[in-house]
Amino acid sequence: MKLASKATQPTMYFIGVTTTQSSIMKLFPLWAEALGFKNTVIKGIDIELNVDPDIYREVVKFIKEDELSLGALVTTHKINLYNACKDLFDYLDPYAQNFGELSSISKKDGKLCGHAKDPITSGLALETFISKNYWYNGGEAFILGAGGSGVSIAAYLIDKKHSDNMPSKIYISNRSAEKLEKAKKVLTQINPDADIEYIKTPEPKLADNILASLKEKSLIVNATGMGKDIPGSPFTDKGVFPKDSLVWEFNYRGELDFMNQASVQKDSRNLYIEDGWIYFIHGWTQVMSEVFHMDIVGDLFEKCKAIADELRTR
Repeated sequence: MKLASKATQPTMYFIGVTTTQSSIMKLFPLWAEALGFKNTVIKGIDIELNVDPDIYREVVKFIKEDELSLGALVTTHKINLYNACKDLFDYLDPYAQNFGELSSISKKDGKLCGHAKDPITSGLALETFISKNYWYNGGEAFILGAGGSGVSIAAYLIDKKHSDNMPSKIYISNRSAEKLEKAKKVLTQINPDADIEYIKTPEPKLADNILASLKEKSLIVNATGMGKDIPGSPFTDKGVFPKDSLVWEFNYRGELDFMNQASVQKDSRNLYIEDGWIYFIHGWTQVMSEVFHMDIVGDLFEKCKAIADELRTR
């Protein structure tokens, strides 16, 4: 199965599941022009969930060997691609090695480099809508999904640099026990004293029970991919959100069932609801910084954000 053909101009790839539906396909040309990446294009590589590891290796080898293929952003497949291809990289950053995933493929000085950007991206995104001392209110965090995104946001929340300004307790749920065990191994290394409970939730009603137990002024995050890559929500429609809480949907496109469930309760439970748009912008600019060897921060990031926000309103 040939997933990509030889690039005829500088090319960045988007490795995902349904890449053609992403806003990046319209946004990237605008960013490329604004940032001075002349004659540079983006191409999507769609891979089904949980494919044979050889598929991932084919894609990574192609990018590594093709001269005009500059790199890629990886979504959904971050963990599986890392496991299948880590030996193909000349450099893997500490986050990639510790988390066992990668979201960025780039080249530097003839070397193929892999980075895990989610721990940085999730923190940058969260800081845009959570108050500086939010966790002194005693609230908890419920992260649905123990994949790369879920573990990354948990890692940010328990980082010792926050001192005691962190959730009083964190619940991490997943449909399979294997990912929960991997998450526990990673997060214990980051902060062994953090109060984290790992719960297998093969049925949405089990997640409902955790939701009902949360304290007021908590944070609930959908990091499952449900509502975008796969249909549905990790909750049933009977799930009740805690009052005065923050609800974060990592997705910004798709059916967004989780976000719609929260919206129904927004007024009655006084919820603040955030989608994945700012996370999307930080995610792409972080990876593009590696691929194009340019720090997209400060005014340059704000320029990219303004372009993205304007496109979204069209």
